[in-house]
Amino acid sequence: MDNLTRADGVRLAYSRQEGKGPTVVFLSGYMSDMTGGKALALDAWAAREGRAYLRFDYGGCGASEGRFEDQTLAGWLADALLLIDTIVQGPVVLVGSSMGGWLMLLAALARPDRVVGLIGIAAAPDFTDWGYTQDQKLVILSSGRLEQASPYGPEPTVVTKAFWQSGEAHRLLHGPIAIDCPVRLLHGQRDPDVPWHYSTHLALLLRSDDVQVVLVKDGDHRLSREQDISLLLRTIESLLESL
Repeated sequence: MDNLTRADGVRLAYSRQEGKGPTVVFLSGYMSDMTGGKALALDAWAAREGRAYLRFDYGGCGASEGRFEDQTLAGWLADALLLIDTIVQGPVVLVGSSMGGWLMLLAALARPDRVVGLIGIAAAPDFTDWGYTQDQKLVILSSGRLEQASPYGPEPTVVTKAFWQSGEAHRLLHGPIAIDCPVRLLHGQRDPDVPWHYSTHLALLLRSDDVQVVLVKDGDHRLSREQDISLLLRTIESLLESL
C-alpha cells in the first residue's frame, strides 16, 4: 500500500497494480473502503490477468487520513481526480459502487479525455436528493448531521450538512448527461437502498448510445455474491475487449 499527499497535507492510501491498460479504477461507496469484497475481487482479477488497476480510500475513509465527518462529495471527487491525474497514466475505466457510481459520472464529466468506459454497480447519483425523507433533510439542515443505524456493520451511518449540501450542488439527474463513452450499469432488483429504476433512468439521460443495463432479479445492493462478482468480471472483460 502506498500514500499520496494532498495539498493540505492529508495522505491518501492507495494500492496500484501495473499491467496492460486501460487502468481500471475502483470507486467505493459511502462509508466503504478499498478492502471491500468487490475491490479485492478486482484486485485478484487484475493480478491474474495482468491488468493495470487502482483502488484507494477517499479522505477520512479506510487507511487514508482525515476525519470522516469533515468530508464532502466534492472533496472525494477531488481525491479521485488527484489520484487519476497523478498515479495513473493513459486512459481509465471507472468502476463505481453505489455512491462511487455518482463519483464516476462526475469524474467522467471532469476528465472526458481520460475516461474511456464506466461500470456502475447500483450507481446512486443524486442520493442526497432522493435518498432522504423531508423530515430527515430537515434534521440534517437544523442539526448539522443525521445518524442512522447501518444494516452493513456496527458503525452508524452519518451524513453531515456539508456533505448533503455538496451532494445537492452536484446533482445530475435533472437533464441530459454529456458522457459519450461506453457505460454498463449493473443493478439488483432487490436492492433496498438504491431502487433499480434509477439505473434505467440514468441510462436514458446519458448521451452515449453505448449503454447497457443489466438487472439481477434476486440481487441486493452490494452485488457481492460469487455469481455477482462473476457478472462484474465478465462485464469488465467484455468492455475492455470492445475498447
